Amino acid sequence: MRYRSGIGYDVHQFAKGRPLIIGGITIAHDRGLAGHSDADVLSHAIADAVLGAIGEPDIGYWFPPTDESIEGISSLKILEKAAELVSEKGGRIENIDATLIAEEPKIMPHATAMKEEIAVALGIGSSDVGIKATTNETMGFVGRGEGIAALASASIALPERD
Repeated sequence: MRYRSGIGYDVHQFAKGRPLIIGGITIAHDRGLAGHSDADVLSHAIADAVLGAIGEPDIGYWFPPTDESIEGISSLKILEKAAELVSEKGGRIENIDATLIAEEPKIMPHATAMKEEIAVALGIGSSDVGIKATTNETMGFVGRGEGIAALASASIALPERD
């Protein structure tokens, strides 16, 4: 096997009247995140990390925001597609490491449930998913409470090339 890594980044603005979904979990909050899908910033960063590790285009290619048929799609479906593409290449996802950057809400009380949802969608064990959280120390758009950002890395094992 050969090992590849990928990095993903995503950001979404807060929006009134939407549920806040992060890592496949709905979190009680006065605002959700704006986006064409469910705007799950964590799942989007993870999907892009997985796709990058296998040399595929980002989630905007696979799930374009102009496609009305997928409006509101669960981002867990996006993760499932990324895992499917890894499998089609004969590979496996070794691990995911992700960091959420948000002033609010508190993330860590939900981390275990997020890890479980993400792991199921990717077909890996929840112990192979790391989730951390930090703030932006009140600086920038995240620090002003305007949105949430996420960073992720993925390690993938692929068969040796011919």
